[in-house]
Amino acid sequence: MPSVAVNGVELYYEAHGCGAPLVVLGGLGQDVSEMGTLARPLAGRFRVIAIDNRGSGRSSKPPGPYTVEQMAAEAAGVMDHLSLPRAHLAGISLGGRIAMALALDRGERVDRLVLVSTSPRATGARWLVRAGMVIADLPGLRGSHRQPRHAMKAQFDATTRFDCTSRLPHIKAPTLIVHGTSDRIAPLATAEQMHALVPNSRLVRIDGGHLAPLLTEHRRVVAEISTFLTAGP
Repeated sequence: MPSVAVNGVELYYEAHGCGAPLVVLGGLGQDVSEMGTLARPLAGRFRVIAIDNRGSGRSSKPPGPYTVEQMAAEAAGVMDHLSLPRAHLAGISLGGRIAMALALDRGERVDRLVLVSTSPRATGARWLVRAGMVIADLPGLRGSHRQPRHAMKAQFDATTRFDCTSRLPHIKAPTLIVHGTSDRIAPLATAEQMHALVPNSRLVRIDGGHLAPLLTEHRRVVAEISTFLTAGP
């Protein structure tokens, strides 16, 4: 079970496959095991490195507060540990905000950027997120590594405080935005705004809500990501 110490926390990660490196970052409370519908098939074409963010899975769960920028620096620390000066980056929900922060603060580390079910700031029905947090706190309904309440709150507070909307035009990496048409946590309008503000970006709309890319539409999402990451300049 590989892990690395970064910024005083142990970060768990899994690496599978070979090819161009692709770092995958999960959403609120997600651990590596819950990203398998994307990570496993993508490992057929890429070297996929899936990371448990601080507060999730088998990574350390220190007291808060956490920040999105802190988690972006820690993802870069895992890349350093693996001797990866650059990699493709894919972020889901909270992980998308972490990916945006890394692309903005350390743009030289990111080849191509994939943003799944995310937005540059907290919008939409936050009560749904809180309801999801309550459900996630019930035994047996999430991954095998249950997230303690303090870590869940610290991640939630970090993602709620984050807002990089004004900085989106400074993202240099070619960007794929994948978003559900009926997402109520990150409404489609925020994805359309990202597409308008991020240079060299492409927006793919899929049927379904916030979790559709991981659940009902994961095959299409994997195909879209594979095509995007292997496309020419």
